[in-house]
Amino acid sequence: MIEPKEAANTTREMLGLLGFLLVATAQVSNMILARGVAGSVPPFSIAFFRWSIVALGLLPAVVMALREKPGVLHGQTLGIVAAGFLGMFICGGPVYVAGVTTSAINLALIMALSPLVVLLFSFISGQEAIHRNQIIGMLFALAGAGLIISKGQGAIGSGVAVGDLLALMAMLGWAGYTLLQNRVGSGVRFLARIGLFAAAGALFSLPFAVHEMWSAPATAFSGRAALVYLFAGLVPGLFAYSAYAYLGGKFGAVSTSLSLYLGPIVSAVLSILFLGEAPTMVHLIGGALSLGGMWLSLQAKQSGSPP
Repeated sequence: MIEPKEAANTTREMLGLLGFLLVATAQVSNMILARGVAGSVPPFSIAFFRWSIVALGLLPAVVMALREKPGVLHGQTLGIVAAGFLGMFICGGPVYVAGVTTSAINLALIMALSPLVVLLFSFISGQEAIHRNQIIGMLFALAGAGLIISKGQGAIGSGVAVGDLLALMAMLGWAGYTLLQNRVGSGVRFLARIGLFAAAGALFSLPFAVHEMWSAPATAFSGRAALVYLFAGLVPGLFAYSAYAYLGGKFGAVSTSLSLYLGPIVSAVLSILFLGEAPTMVHLIGGALSLGGMWLSLQAKQSGSPP
């Protein structure tokens, strides 16, 4: 007979897994969007409206944080600007441009490597030591990424698409943002910080968006474009960040990292359903190497395995 406490824990775990699945789906929907509207809706206009919607939606959280702790962000303007540039600008328009020449599965698999880059940055800066299993995991993950980006071609550069390189740039930007986000504005809550970063990202995207709107007003101001802006702002924007913050508070950062592993899998499923793009053997092998290597590295980091 199952004890009430055990049943409650099981229910909690199942609800948590469902929550992580929803977060991963919301996050990956941005890559499906990038591929689905590739070339038909201006990329930096999507980024501008997406982050503007996020910033406006989280404005109450920002105002509340500043009322609770006046002056808490004094001297942190440069950090907020840098975080917005790396996390919202570099991971904004360029990702939508990348969708023209690379698949949503590629985008998801490349972006999933960011935790390893964070670990590598931490090691280079002397903040963390890297153990043997972490190095092995990194090598596997990098081999998988190389396979995915080169599409299995032997000659250097022969299979590389511009979109893959843009996705790689966005992933590096996200890794830099990850290192900054908990150091900048640490005195205020997560969602308030996201609101500030989103506002900075929207401002960086604005000049490019204005150019797009001026050059091609018919595509930037169409009904389809408006739906795209709204979806980008609400689903991979407000919902994804708010749900991530909620799950992080309930289950901790370690459990929330499950969304990293679920992302590429969800991306493959959504790509088949909405884009008709099934994963290739290169995706399966490269994805297994990348995700397996990432899992090994992060597990070694969490357990503190000996060098």
